[in-house]
Amino acid sequence: MNWFVIYTKPQQELKVLERLQKINIEAYCPVVEEVRQWSDRKKKIIVPLIKSYVFIRVDFENRFKVFDVPGVVRYLFWMGKPAVVYDYEIIGLRESLTKSYSSLKIETIAVGSRLKINDGPFQNNEGTVVKVNAKHVTIALEQLGVLVSIIY
Repeated sequence: MNWFVIYTKPQQELKVLERLQKINIEAYCPVVEEVRQWSDRKKKIIVPLIKSYVFIRVDFENRFKVFDVPGVVRYLFWMGKPAVVYDYEIIGLRESLTKSYSSLKIETIAVGSRLKINDGPFQNNEGTVVKVNAKHVTIALEQLGVLVSIIY
């Protein structure tokens, strides 16, 4: 069985994940911990790494069961077919989120150049550099349909 990507309503990723798991569909939503500041306090919260996306592993016969879950909008398509994510990519994503990447090294990069990510949660993905400034680089990962900002 392959992994597929479903698109969710905004800020519904974790609720959709929980609901899918309740109906015995294997699902994964990569999350990171962020510190958010309010006027009176700071708080660590868990947020999805990729907004509005949840990865699911489901067989062909049960692929429409996901639409019974509130918050699911549609499957993500790539070149007219449901986007497939391979096991090694999910495993790499899970493993990379448990590591610290303080040793990440970035060299001179120009807007418009192609860049392959060799480390971190988007390891082995290639994208186009869309923005570079003093503290971070933004890369468009066309296959995933996301922009990734790498802070260094």
